[in-house]
Amino acid sequence: MMKRTLLAVLGAISLSACAQAPEAGKAAQAPSASAAATAAKPAAGTPDARAIAAVRQLNPQVEVERVGASALPGFREAIVAGQVVYVSDDGRYLFLPGSGGALFDVAAKKNLSEAAMAAMRKQLLQTIPASERIVFAPAKPKHTVTVFTDVECGYCRKLHSEIAEYNRQGIAIEYLAFPRMGLGSEDYKKMVSVWCAADRRKALTQAKADGRVPSKDCKSSVNMQYDIGQRVGLAGTPMILASDGTQLGGYVPPAALRAALDKLAAGDGAAPAATTAADPVAPGA
Repeated sequence: MMKRTLLAVLGAISLSACAQAPEAGKAAQAPSASAAATAAKPAAGTPDARAIAAVRQLNPQVEVERVGASALPGFREAIVAGQVVYVSDDGRYLFLPGSGGALFDVAAKKNLSEAAMAAMRKQLLQTIPASERIVFAPAKPKHTVTVFTDVECGYCRKLHSEIAEYNRQGIAIEYLAFPRMGLGSEDYKKMVSVWCAADRRKALTQAKADGRVPSKDCKSSVNMQYDIGQRVGLAGTPMILASDGTQLGGYVPPAALRAALDKLAAGDGAAPAATTAADPVAPGA
């Protein structure tokens, strides 16, 4: 991805630190003289200096509080806004550990992990027939997104309540099923009923409006869609994916989603919008 995406990632580190410890967040915004001095100590041309330069290349406003040797061969360990990051000795790669970890090519301004995941997501999505998608689209869509949805989650319902506005923004929504409470749950049975309905669009809208849908059973693709959702890394619903497999967030307001899609189409990259949320998948689902 492009530079603004990387800036958003490092911004997320700061926000995370702030959420966990407000005073630490303030320190990240206004580092102490001792912290700044520590970051400035490494001599030019050393791995430590290159690590600091790499972080500042992504976000000049973020201070590196400490940098030194790491247990990962070929990488330096840095503390940035209370979070650990790893930077290759040559300053080319930056690794963000954790469940949402990612590897960045600093020079190319590219999230290598997301690029790999996007390609895989695109390939997996292509295995789901168009006939198995529930589509809400304008006459001449400018963009098409795939949305893994659930009939019970609040943010899924919020997104669907604005479906007309997404369409007015030129966005076609192609829904896939992901019963976040797991296979065999009541949630799952409702989604099977939706996909077995004669009018899936009407059944999905009704189910999202009041949670009720006439019980039906048939040979559906809900299980396959659920499996694909797990394989593309879904952790909460809704999950919005661009046509190239890029993840754009959970719930994203219509105008913000259009802006992100326009940037992606222009080759500027697209980070999740500032306002994005999702309901978590049930443990063990």
